[in-house]
Amino acid sequence: MRTASLLSAALLAAVGDIAVHACSHHGHHGNDHDRTPEELAELERKWGFEWAFSGIGSFAHLQYVKCLTTPQELFDIGIIGVPFDTATSYRPGARFGPRAIRQASSRQTSFRGFNPRANINPYQSWARIVDCGDVPVSPVDNAVALAQMTAAFAELGQRRASSTLLRSGKPKLITLGGDHSLALPALRALREVYGRPLRVLHFDAHLDTWHPDKYPTAWPSEQAHFNHGSMFWLAGNEGLLSNSSVSVHAGLRTRLSGDGWDDFDDDTAQGWVRFSADDIDDMGTSGIVKAILESFATEDEDGGDPIYLSVDIDVLDPAFAPGTGTPEPGGWTTRELIRILRGIESLNIVGADVVEVAPAYQGAGEETALAAAQVVYEILSSMVKKGVQELGRVSGGGYGNAHDEL
Repeated sequence: MRTASLLSAALLAAVGDIAVHACSHHGHHGNDHDRTPEELAELERKWGFEWAFSGIGSFAHLQYVKCLTTPQELFDIGIIGVPFDTATSYRPGARFGPRAIRQASSRQTSFRGFNPRANINPYQSWARIVDCGDVPVSPVDNAVALAQMTAAFAELGQRRASSTLLRSGKPKLITLGGDHSLALPALRALREVYGRPLRVLHFDAHLDTWHPDKYPTAWPSEQAHFNHGSMFWLAGNEGLLSNSSVSVHAGLRTRLSGDGWDDFDDDTAQGWVRFSADDIDDMGTSGIVKAILESFATEDEDGGDPIYLSVDIDVLDPAFAPGTGTPEPGGWTTRELIRILRGIESLNIVGADVVEVAPAYQGAGEETALAAAQVVYEILSSMVKKGVQELGRVSGGGYGNAHDEL
């Protein structure tokens, strides 16, 4: 017993010596807030770098800011996750999409982020880009979830951008889905932010302008109208989409209702132009780009009509993106989609989403989430390059205009 007591006393003395040494060491350097800029720079030099496989799971190792609870943190482009999938009609699981896309973006870093086609590193340019975290969406009440998403998009969209020289003065959001229904609350918020209806560029296998009655049931409800295939129909009826100019679908290969063309007739009546997945065989990627740009031609003096870009990952063939809720064979390759996205960089994209990534159905190689992360990178590059042009700081050289490589 005496030996044990002596050992305990010795241990306590040693701990005390360590504590005193630590306190004196801390006192020697002063309070952390008293560090000089040089000392802080040295800490950043020693410890600031992250390898692709290290760090927490923010998108592309961006600074993580809980934007909804920190209004003092200004940003130009925010990555916001919406882990919601209870408006799906087939396979659920897209609530885990934001997490999967972030993890798949790990190899994107500011250190090696230069995009040769755009002649820009979006992570080392004028824009402050942050990962805004997720909207805490209810998984048990779609009416509440819709209200939450709408309020969150409005809260973030109405804030002042970090770069005050930009024409709009508003930040842009890229949303990681989540199922496709989140486009409705995003469009509601953007309608208020920009004070006008928007146009939509929609990459998808499906129309998503289905009349809610096209989902037959003997138990109808108002809330059932809100789902991931009817949100653009709802947006059109709410006046969120421009009725004087067309919006565009691209990559379509959906089956239609009944035994005729009624779904396409409804879609046309709502002001949409359609490009099917098969069109790429005849037109090529350059032809698809040209047709999209011609559809969005505008005389708007403010840099073009505001456009919402919505990318359902099922626009890709299931061979390239099996991890999605409603897969349809016969889609585009990842390379074809990326090439088309690179060609439309001149459009005035004011908000975007990448949705329907359901990682439970993808392979171990993360092919679906990797494709989605690359899509986000391409959208970011175009947004940042468009901002450079707004600020009048276009630099020469590089690969030049995207049309040159198509």
